[in-house]
Amino acid sequence: MAKQPMLKFVKIDRDMPEKRNADTRREDFDEIYAEFAAAKAAEQASRCSQCGVPYCQSHCPLQNNIPDWLRLTATGRLEEAYETSQATNTFPEICGRICPQDRLCEGNCVIEQSGHGTVTIGAVEKYITDTAWDKGWVKPASPLHERGESVGIIGAGPGGLAAADMLRRAGIQVTVYDRYDRAGGLLTYGIPGFKLEKDVVMRRNQLLADGGVTFVQNCNIGEDISFDELRAKHDAVVIATGVYKSRDLEMPGSGAKGIVKAIDFLTVSNKRSFGDTVPEFDSGELNAEGKRVVVIGGGDTAMDCLRTSIREGATSVKCLYRRDKANMPGSQRETQNAEEEGVVFEWLSAPKGFTDADGSVNGVMVQKMRLGQPDATGRQAPEVIEGADYVEEADLVIKALGFEPEDLPTLWGQPDLPVTRWGTIKAKFTTGETDLDGVYAVGDIVRGASLVVWAIKDGRDCADAIVARFNAAAASVAAE
Repeated sequence: MAKQPMLKFVKIDRDMPEKRNADTRREDFDEIYAEFAAAKAAEQASRCSQCGVPYCQSHCPLQNNIPDWLRLTATGRLEEAYETSQATNTFPEICGRICPQDRLCEGNCVIEQSGHGTVTIGAVEKYITDTAWDKGWVKPASPLHERGESVGIIGAGPGGLAAADMLRRAGIQVTVYDRYDRAGGLLTYGIPGFKLEKDVVMRRNQLLADGGVTFVQNCNIGEDISFDELRAKHDAVVIATGVYKSRDLEMPGSGAKGIVKAIDFLTVSNKRSFGDTVPEFDSGELNAEGKRVVVIGGGDTAMDCLRTSIREGATSVKCLYRRDKANMPGSQRETQNAEEEGVVFEWLSAPKGFTDADGSVNGVMVQKMRLGQPDATGRQAPEVIEGADYVEEADLVIKALGFEPEDLPTLWGQPDLPVTRWGTIKAKFTTGETDLDGVYAVGDIVRGASLVVWAIKDGRDCADAIVARFNAAAASVAAE
């Protein structure tokens, strides 16, 4: 009888790739987790129970065939594992690094629910695709035949790039327009290198270019080219701008110098990682070195700002969040990493204003909170504890309060572009189609601030819908 390669969770404990020591990793922006070795990847993949109903797969937005590529990894068939993984995911090596697996696939693993510890799905996914790159298995798009239709994509983030990849593989001509000097969106300028090293993103961008995607960088729609011109130039247009407008705090002292937006802080840090000269960093405006840093917020962006501040040499780094640890929106794994690196979390704390000296912030006025009765969603609402206010000293305050959509109809002179009451674009979730003929929208600009993996799904689904539209149009012409 052949040896059973799977279901070894009862004999083999869960094991993550080695994590670098906190004192070492806080000195640089390198990724904190090492790679699995081949034997360790196969060992951890073999823990999968090969469920009849794989909850890991059903809780993955992309419906990745996780049990299949775990089995292939466990049995040493890595190239097939890669082919299976990339069949449903445009950027598996990126998702393996930055997806909140604890809230998605791993958090719903059956053996995790039974107390044996989840399969390390994300680490194996990263290992499979990094091996594929090393072995030369990752190839640029090479369509069987080129088509005449063209699509313009606004935004080079994960949603736009996923759509671009799928459309090129179908032979469609694709041009991506982006406001930044490098493609990747938040993958490039939002997420720090210790979570996603930039060469990982850049090699994907190069692969897309090698496959025939045309990139137009430093291009602002409405200024460098109008939206109407794009519609006239292309057979379809995909809006994949993401949401970049930072939520703000209107309270006493909020205009003081040294109170900055998370996206500005992270963008400058990431530009530095490319070796760019950044005046805002050199002047100290967006540089945490030698400063007492306070970050306001409890999501993943707040974690990125906290851990970046540590690496830039802040003298102290504190996080203010108005709920407790159990109710914060950010990844528990990221919170643990931040605590290991020296971040101090002030739970049940909310700002009520800022103090300053000569116009520069020197403190955050903090009011202590308690959790009250649950609201309509079941989440406990924070309430102020009277008389428990204090001032938290700070030289740099970073607002990580989330993002909202920009007013695209006004910016682009498109009053007919349909938007919701939240400012997101109205589009069909299954296709991205809007009420404007030939105009689609995907990712955060439709969903609001969400996960990279959802943007990838939207981009892929939208590409399928556009290809179907072009095929139907071609068939109609042929029938006439």
